[in-house]
Amino acid sequence: MKKNIFQLLFLSCILLLASCQDNQSSKTKVLSASKEMKLVWSDEFDTNGLPDETKWNYDIGDGCPRVCGWGNNELQYYTESDKRNGRVENGHLIIEAHKSKMGGKEYTSARLVTKNKGDWTYGKISIRAKLPTGLGTWPAIWMLPTDNKFGHWPNSGEIDIMEHVGYEKDTIYGTVHTTSFNHMIGTQVGKAIYQPDAESSFKTYTVEWDENEIKWSIDGDQYHSFKNRNKTEKEWPFDERFHLILNIAVGGNWGGKMGVDTQIWPQQLIVDWVRVYQEV
Repeated sequence: MKKNIFQLLFLSCILLLASCQDNQSSKTKVLSASKEMKLVWSDEFDTNGLPDETKWNYDIGDGCPRVCGWGNNELQYYTESDKRNGRVENGHLIIEAHKSKMGGKEYTSARLVTKNKGDWTYGKISIRAKLPTGLGTWPAIWMLPTDNKFGHWPNSGEIDIMEHVGYEKDTIYGTVHTTSFNHMIGTQVGKAIYQPDAESSFKTYTVEWDENEIKWSIDGDQYHSFKNRNKTEKEWPFDERFHLILNIAVGGNWGGKMGVDTQIWPQQLIVDWVRVYQEV
């Protein structure tokens, strides 16, 4: 009799556990459904020639007079609509830095921006790319505020999806900058991750950004997050429109920290695609 009672109790527990798991599964499905994402902007780089002018603008020159050297003592001059520095070729966007004099600088490169052609508040932003190599290279995939609601950098924020410097060839960085958290005062919030093949292989660099948190991942593996502390815009200016930037800088305070190898140029940042998703 006791044996039968124990068997019944055991069976009841099993059924109860299964019921709980089903309920949890249902909750998970509901949560997943609430986070369903839709592709809202993309460039697959299918047409050879200059980058699609309906999607991309250029930052031009050396940053002067407002921020000479682009604020970092960089050595390049950014060109506009110059296929040598920025072009679509065989299904890829090529951003190519050259040792070539222009505008008083020793190097030329390109800095493509989606400002006023691709601007988003929250979303999943993914870029598949292969990085340049060599001392003095400083490629970046990043975002700046479109409207600068809280003032110029760093007050309105910056989201660095991917940064890499040639003297640390096996390391990728993901970082945010705000009034309270930025490298000028040594408080920037970022994380580095070991990626020994970033210069030889395509990788997918992603941020997932909502009103509560920004998360960084490479090839689907999350390695960093920055949470909204619900204080002021000095800590979280990220409820505004941001746009995407793709570039290779040469030298500068960080990229040139260990010098610049003058023999490695040209160098390329090769982008396979850019895709932006937002919650349905």
